[in-house]
Amino acid sequence: MKEEKKKLLAKIAYMYYEQQMTQAQIAKELNIYRTTVSRMLSQAKEAGIVEVTIHHFDPALFSLEKQLETRYGLKHVEIVSSRSQATEEEKEETLARSAASWLRRQLTDDMVIGVSWGESAGMTVNQLESKLLNHVTIVPIVGGPSHINSRYHVNTLVYELGKKTNGHSLFVNATVIQETPQLAKGIVRSKYFHDLKEYWQKLDLAIVGVGGPLSYKKSQWRDLLNEQDLEELKLREAAGDCCCRFYDRFGKLLKGELEKRTIGLSLEELAQVPQAVGIARGEIKARSILPLLKKNYLNTLITDQETAVKILEIDKEQK
Repeated sequence: MKEEKKKLLAKIAYMYYEQQMTQAQIAKELNIYRTTVSRMLSQAKEAGIVEVTIHHFDPALFSLEKQLETRYGLKHVEIVSSRSQATEEEKEETLARSAASWLRRQLTDDMVIGVSWGESAGMTVNQLESKLLNHVTIVPIVGGPSHINSRYHVNTLVYELGKKTNGHSLFVNATVIQETPQLAKGIVRSKYFHDLKEYWQKLDLAIVGVGGPLSYKKSQWRDLLNEQDLEELKLREAAGDCCCRFYDRFGKLLKGELEKRTIGLSLEELAQVPQAVGIARGEIKARSILPLLKKNYLNTLITDQETAVKILEIDKEQK
């Protein structure tokens, strides 16, 4: 039995036996059928996860999820355990597997799904097991990278997710940052971009990554920023980016010429998506994730234990 399945069985058991939730309540929160909850409670017993107490996973992990949900008004939080001896690559792979398992449970017929940048988001799509659905549409919600950085090109993620869901994919043919605001405006208003904008207003679920501070070196698109952009972002103390939109530590959006040259969904629009899912981890990114939670630009967070703890610590420091 896979670790992700064991964690899900343990979580359902914890909600049922420790939190005294009904099977109907659990089914609604996890977006699964009530009959599935009943079957999984039986599987948890058969697998030895449930005896008199719950084994295999620390209940403190689930308590931490609830703490984040309550504190930031989130719809859902998924936290994976952190092994101190694991490498950063192993931690990323663990997060991606858990995120892919969670994401697969959310996918249903007739959905419109938006995809943005991010290594964690890209690895999640790669780890996702196929689930053939009907009338699903996958769209990019940001522009593409330069020709230099294309490992996690948003169009590639859209294509892969479309292939795994039997969905219809649309693609973006413009880089995320344009040379001038006029060029960006022209692209967004063009005939070819019309369909994308229409789908942005119909999104049921958005999958996004979180870009770390300006010192973070693993960005796949920031080579498109010029020296003036970087200087202005430093002066305005940019804390991170999401959907290639920058903000400070308070969550204030850093609007200006760069923002006008950016091709992508705004964070105000992201906040209106029924399921806006951020997938990110790492203590260096905790300060970038926190403003998004406090401003409610994300309503779902998938991260790991060390990152979740760091987010709460930083929030406490800023009080």
